[in-house]
Amino acid sequence: MSGHHQMPALLLFGVFVAITLAITTWVSRDRHGSAEEFYAGGRLFSPMENGFAIAGDYMSAASFLGVTGLIALFGYDGMLYVVGFLVAWLVVLFFVAELVRNCGRFTLADVVAARMSERRVRIAVGTSSVTVSVLYLVAQMVGAGSLVALLFGGTSTAARAWTVVVVGALMVIYVALGGMRATTWIQIVKAVLLLGGTVALTAALLVRFHGDVDALLRTAAERSGHGNAFLAPGLKYGGDWTARIDFVSLGLALVLGTAGLPHILSRFYTVPTARAARRSVVWSVWLIGGFYLMTIVLGFGAAAVVGPDAVRASNEAGNTAVPLLAQRLGGGADTTGGTVLFAMVAAIAFATILAVVAGITLAASAAVAHDLYPSLRRRGGKARSEVRVARAAAVGVGVVAIALGLLVRDLNVAFLVGLAFAVSASANLPVLMYTLFWRGFTTRGAVWAVYGGLVPALGLVLLSPVVSGSPGSLFPAVDFQYFPLQNPGLVSVPLGFLAGWLGTVTSPEAPDEAEYAETEVRSLTGAGAV
Repeated sequence: MSGHHQMPALLLFGVFVAITLAITTWVSRDRHGSAEEFYAGGRLFSPMENGFAIAGDYMSAASFLGVTGLIALFGYDGMLYVVGFLVAWLVVLFFVAELVRNCGRFTLADVVAARMSERRVRIAVGTSSVTVSVLYLVAQMVGAGSLVALLFGGTSTAARAWTVVVVGALMVIYVALGGMRATTWIQIVKAVLLLGGTVALTAALLVRFHGDVDALLRTAAERSGHGNAFLAPGLKYGGDWTARIDFVSLGLALVLGTAGLPHILSRFYTVPTARAARRSVVWSVWLIGGFYLMTIVLGFGAAAVVGPDAVRASNEAGNTAVPLLAQRLGGGADTTGGTVLFAMVAAIAFATILAVVAGITLAASAAVAHDLYPSLRRRGGKARSEVRVARAAAVGVGVVAIALGLLVRDLNVAFLVGLAFAVSASANLPVLMYTLFWRGFTTRGAVWAVYGGLVPALGLVLLSPVVSGSPGSLFPAVDFQYFPLQNPGLVSVPLGFLAGWLGTVTSPEAPDEAEYAETEVRSLTGAGAV
């Protein structure tokens, strides 16, 4: 990519960074001494504002870069990610949003600890929340690195590494200085930019094909080299029974994982009531649904206009399909229109990454400061301000995410997010569902449910083709691949639920019927909610 193509993208990115830093500085002038202000923005956001912020949190680099890339490379099978991401919101809307808002204060552990032995539960759930958040953060870092590799011609490893570092530093600044209020406004700005850019790109693509979607799909199939098989199931997940089972595993993780994502659950605490939380989800479902429908069009558009071979040549995992499509729609690499559209998409992708990492980092720092630190702190030792601990935790989480982002920079970002969803569905969802709906659930069951899903999910990934034993794995030179699936959800999600049940039925403690009754009334009516 020549210099006159790089500069507009970097300039627009710089403008977005300047705006978001200004928002952060403006918000940080207010007092942030209270945990409620830092974690929940004072619970002052309207359902529409929070709906846009949830959409901004959820529409990540995995969606904009990774999913469209998978559709461009694998057609129908890549589109299955979109189905999983969308259906997942039905679980959130009907089973989670209002109940979590009524039962908790700032984190998932608040909901579980309301009727359990607080210390053990907070350590377990806090550990799981931090793990899921870090995995999700890594996906955003990889997306940032892929974008910069394209911007600088695909050869600048140093530029890619420095981008990961810069994104990590900015996310720490947003969280440490601005807290939830700044993060929410950054999410809103980013959601408007992303939706606007996606609409513009989709419109330009449809105009190119004169509104004929059938012609677009036929062209995509012809250029794919697979013919009609590109538009049918099986190209990625239909080769053998292992691939088919892997797809079922992925789908299970995507559909169930959203309801346990810490940065999504934390957004329900930023509105004043449970009814507002449900209305927030309705807003976000419409916004996210429209966005994902457009990503399907853009994915097939990238296959039709750019071609899978060109996409794969730019980035093996397909993460650069959308910027390349924008460049072609604008007229090509050496045209003013191509430069402008490419710069716009690159800047929006950067904005997407920065906004999402801010929300995830805030959720991770809240889990550390609100759940882990009070539970692990030595009794009798000097207690530090919870908000101060959260800010320090944001720095630590940023360092870990940067290191892992540099390690796994060649993996597809959609796959990495799928892994985060699998851990969320395996560890967080079972304990949340049992807490809300099982009268006999106990503390041992809660702890076992978390670790019974978390440990197998991480362990199976380490033993999967993702880490070793294949040319595209992290360590292709070694082979300790004993688990055939890339996504562990099919095994680890049932194990999480089974461990929670087993821990409960073998627990020596009797379930606290009174605490459950209080939790049930509170979750359904909001009586006593913060």
